Amino acid sequence: MVTLAIVGPTASGKSALALEVARRRTGAGLPTEIVAVDAFTVYRGMDIGTAKATVEERAEISHHLVDVLEPWERVDVVSFRDRARATIAGLRERGVTPLLVGGSGLYWRAVVDPLDFPPTEPAVRSRIEAWWGGDAYAAYAHLTELDPDAAQRIQPNNLRRIVRALEVIELTGQRFSTYDGAWQRYASIYGDLEVAYLEPPSVLLRTRIARRAEQMVEAGLLDEVWGLSMLPVPLSATAEQAIGYAEALAVLEGRLDHNELAEAIDKRTWRYARRQRAWFRTDPRCRPPSVPAEVLARWCTTATRRSG
Repeated sequence: MVTLAIVGPTASGKSALALEVARRRTGAGLPTEIVAVDAFTVYRGMDIGTAKATVEERAEISHHLVDVLEPWERVDVVSFRDRARATIAGLRERGVTPLLVGGSGLYWRAVVDPLDFPPTEPAVRSRIEAWWGGDAYAAYAHLTELDPDAAQRIQPNNLRRIVRALEVIELTGQRFSTYDGAWQRYASIYGDLEVAYLEPPSVLLRTRIARRAEQMVEAGLLDEVWGLSMLPVPLSATAEQAIGYAEALAVLEGRLDHNELAEAIDKRTWRYARRQRAWFRTDPRCRPPSVPAEVLARWCTTATRRSG
């Protein structure tokens, strides 16, 4: 059974295309359900700012890994990977085609590729950060001595990543490059994986992002975030830093003017979209970008023929 995936930057049209693919394939006798590969749609109550599929859309086509956690619960790449892989296995066992949809390059690769994630320990990381006192170049020189291969892949001023490499060396006794090297390979655990990568022209993507930011504010993002802020338990670090939510919290706390909310979301989303594009462009499975009409023809026409 094939495993399908639609990936790409924010506002590239992934969700709309995925719904149409699932509708057509299911209607043609090849049941297809969506698996959201996203760090934020997992949270209940975070609907407007995540552009989550509507209740009606989810009633028509099943969406998995949506609304599975409370906003104060922690999610990390490893726990998400395990949930996603279990979901995909369950769908395949039932004879349902999994359709992965998302824009997080990290979560995407964690789910589909055989990557190892070394352990982390906040106390150790904090101690290493304190030891180097913000001197990225001194820390980089030390890393070069311990793990020259890892140092070659890290910018000398990227203190966060340098500290992470040193943390892994201390915790595991192994070079960070023994883990990091796996990221240079693109070998899916799903041998039948088919990928569609959406990347609209920059001008169009920029326009869509700006409009989406405006729509979020108009739809009541501030009210949604106010309600979340009133919960008896604080939001998790992941939830409170989500694009749109961090900015809305800044408005509620008086750190950002209400009239600047949409613009702030727009700017941050555009920066994120550019990083997304850079990430996916390094993945050979995502080159060249796909044309939605061709994706429908390839994945859905075949389904119609099989059902006939």
